[in-house]
Amino acid sequence: MITLKTFNRKELEDFISSGTFQQYDFLPITRHRALSHIKNPKAADEDILLILAFDEEKLIGYVGCFPDSFMIDGKEIRYAWLSTLYVNPEYRKKRPAKALLKKVFEEYEGKIAITEFTKEAEALYNIMGVFEYVFPKEGKRYYFKTDAAKIIPEKKPETQPLKPIFQALDAAANLLISIKNFPIKKPNFKYEMLDRIDKESADFINEFSGVRNADEINTFIDHPWVLEGKKDERYLFSSFAGTFKYSWIKIFDQNNTLKACLLLQLRDGYLKIPYLFSNTDVDEVVRFLNYFIVNNKIKGFTSYQTQLNKAIQQSKVFSHIYERDFNREYLFHKDLLELLPKNFNPNYQDGDGDCMMT
Repeated sequence: MITLKTFNRKELEDFISSGTFQQYDFLPITRHRALSHIKNPKAADEDILLILAFDEEKLIGYVGCFPDSFMIDGKEIRYAWLSTLYVNPEYRKKRPAKALLKKVFEEYEGKIAITEFTKEAEALYNIMGVFEYVFPKEGKRYYFKTDAAKIIPEKKPETQPLKPIFQALDAAANLLISIKNFPIKKPNFKYEMLDRIDKESADFINEFSGVRNADEINTFIDHPWVLEGKKDERYLFSSFAGTFKYSWIKIFDQNNTLKACLLLQLRDGYLKIPYLFSNTDVDEVVRFLNYFIVNNKIKGFTSYQTQLNKAIQQSKVFSHIYERDFNREYLFHKDLLELLPKNFNPNYQDGDGDCMMT
């Protein structure tokens, strides 16, 4: 018989502090991700943040919850994102995933949202029959270097013995790309790079409507889900990377007035922009990005920022070698949708939900 154990903020803190979470065959959470959940400004003390499933004394699955909220006409609508869902394949016939999901629905009264899910998880969510696809985002992934030695063996494991050849081809191709990009210089306008959002930036972004404010974004910069280091193979979600860094960028006009701010997330050679705020065109943002990408040897960059992607398409200086269309789907529980106004659009930025953290 499956039994479930829930953890609110205080219980999760005790669970991590005691080291009990490390006693199982696989980890249900990492210490730093738990700390980020605990520090989440939108998590109430009573919110359930983690649920474990047991078969007798054996851990067989878990689900993570990441509280969030909308402010609509002065009314707060609280809900949670499913941040993780895992079950031991040996116990799937006992349907622990459904038990975990039903418990989540019970705890949050159906006010659940999901994004960035795997195909396998998506099939399960559809079987549950309570989710609807909403607010899709169209994006682009831009490539700046060849990475055949990584991509091809991942897609076709039988080519693993050919990896040295792919590495040699990558090295030759990327040398030519570096020579081509050599003339790209530092932008001639004023900009600043910070580790987190400062007061000037906070005042600037307060002019924009959004899901998160500066303090919330800084909380997750200070308490990331991914640290630099070696991954613990017992945890199957994002936890460690060779490189993981946030940078807050401020761009000024000729009068030394702040005109754009953006948060960069760099992970193992791949770049995202979780947040972008601009009250004018973003041509300088494109020029800065082009310099940053070349200077930091970025391999790829994914963006669902519509205004930015349009500017990139029109730019003659952006130095990508290839691009692909990408789509991000969101699943909302029907009970959550019933609370939202007709034709409501959250206008999510790339980092909203739990996307900023991985």
